[in-house]
Amino acid sequence: MQARDLDLTEIIDGEEVMGPSPFFRHQNIAVNLFRKIDRFVERTGLGYTYFSPLDIIFEEGFNRLQPDILFIKKEHMNIAQDWIRGVPDMVCEIISPGTYNRDTEVKRDIYERYKVPEYWMVLPEFLTIEILTLENEKYEIHSFAEIEGTVESKVIEGLQVNIKDIFN
Repeated sequence: MQARDLDLTEIIDGEEVMGPSPFFRHQNIAVNLFRKIDRFVERTGLGYTYFSPLDIIFEEGFNRLQPDILFIKKEHMNIAQDWIRGVPDMVCEIISPGTYNRDTEVKRDIYERYKVPEYWMVLPEFLTIEILTLENEKYEIHSFAEIEGTVESKVIEGLQVNIKDIFN
């Protein structure tokens, strides 16, 4: 294995940013959510689900991000090369207090700029999942649940996630 395989560096608007290694709770939530999405996607044959670290290169040397989870429809799999070179159909960030501003503002703006159709923001501190979708090239809240309830994807048709299954 090459050292590059474990690189947690992102490039955000031309600046290298090293993210911290995630805590156990973050990883537990990521695994729970990944399993729910991936099982649904595999059962329906809609596409493929991946988890971090996997670079999405929006613009070489300028914007290279590593969301916690991403989904690509099977008809868009041509972007899956050495890394993801292009725009995935959905990205998900699990937001910690130390990454709050970067994930809810900076990365959100980048995902919106490159027209990622759906952006999931998972906020463990608030037991909240917010799904944003592009409407007239701007993100709007598509689905939201806090403490209890279900969120529903627009991009992964038919996918519903009970948030109690994620934050257990």
